Amino acid sequence: MLYRDTGRKLVLALKHGDRQEIAHPAGLWLLAAAKGIMTQNTLIAPVPLHWQRMIKRRYNQSALLAKSLSAQADRPMCPDLLQRFRRTRSLDGLGREERKSVMENAIRVHPRRRHRLIGRPILLVDDVMTSGATLAACTRACLEAGSGPVCVVTLARVGKDA
Repeated sequence: MLYRDTGRKLVLALKHGDRQEIAHPAGLWLLAAAKGIMTQNTLIAPVPLHWQRMIKRRYNQSALLAKSLSAQADRPMCPDLLQRFRRTRSLDGLGREERKSVMENAIRVHPRRRHRLIGRPILLVDDVMTSGATLAACTRACLEAGSGPVCVVTLARVGKDA
């Protein structure tokens, strides 16, 4: 969905409003969107939060979405496949190049989970895609660690101005 109007309200309710029950129907929407790109061997992984943000928020909304998608698709999920080991500032209000710069070297594959992705297709799950900088950093980390192809699915996408 587009990240505006009702779509924006839904994402913000999940992300900041503690409306975790939104993840279940959202998992069905994600499954519909990702059905054609998943194989039997696809490993589902959420975009990670830095541990300090996780403590503040109490949960990772992308992990909730990935868990729901995993259950609906009957595919395995690794909730901590990726780590955001460098605390990054909020990306809100930043342009494409600034977002890319902030995310540079901020994501890595968890060293104890690397064996799970070797040669295997990965499906990254996030709540919102704005510029793609976070998903690109996650993709790069997976590919550099030896994964197979990496695809992404998000609940919402910020629309580009025409």
